[in-house]
Amino acid sequence: MARPGSRGTLLTVAPRATGSVDGLVAAVQSSERVGAAVVRVRVVDVGKAREVVAALRERTSVIVRLAADADRPKLLDAVPDSLVCPVDEPWESLVDLHDDLRERGIVPEYEVTGAAQFDVLRRLLGEHGPPSGGRVHVGLVLGTPGGLPGDAETLIESLRSLPEGASFSAAGVGVATIPVMLAALAVGGHLRVGMSDTESYAEGQPVRDDVQLVARAAGLAKIAQRPPLPVVEARELLGVHGPVRV
Repeated sequence: MARPGSRGTLLTVAPRATGSVDGLVAAVQSSERVGAAVVRVRVVDVGKAREVVAALRERTSVIVRLAADADRPKLLDAVPDSLVCPVDEPWESLVDLHDDLRERGIVPEYEVTGAAQFDVLRRLLGEHGPPSGGRVHVGLVLGTPGGLPGDAETLIESLRSLPEGASFSAAGVGVATIPVMLAALAVGGHLRVGMSDTESYAEGQPVRDDVQLVARAAGLAKIAQRPPLPVVEARELLGVHGPVRV
């Protein structure tokens, strides 16, 4: 469940991958204005990771979280606030990444896409200790082929497997977007939305841009009486330390 004391909703925007740093920053600026506190950037050109982080820090106040399938040392060298830590990694690689992140003071989001990964995560934390910042935050991704089904029942069942005291953000891929979002809000969870997860806003209606998805999530969070968390409170929830431009 959400960390006790968090009365708001952490909104993470996951923009569609683009080669344009200026385009990415513009999308994040618009998303921040309607409630996003975290941006999850899947870096296409890992060599640009440092440039991406610097541009986002200069022109936005959001927490910067990077993700990539390879060459993670370059992502670490870019010193983002947070890094996606996929729990489906081979064990030794997962341990090395967990330890490297803690050594550098970078906060992980432990990304879970399958049921068996909860046991792996609990083993990781049990044998190697808590992450940097001391907060465990899990990214639940539902609706991927071969992964966790994208429905409310699966999300609720998954909560029983979270490490004790962990917070979580949920993302529903494709048609799973709405059921996962509503279920997460109902049980005190947080949300990840963006064009990297879905390009359909409604049946027969493509998404216009990332801010449209963030605005919808923010509106639903307000209806649930858990409005979007400001960045300062999001940093406290995740254990991300450092100056915040307000």
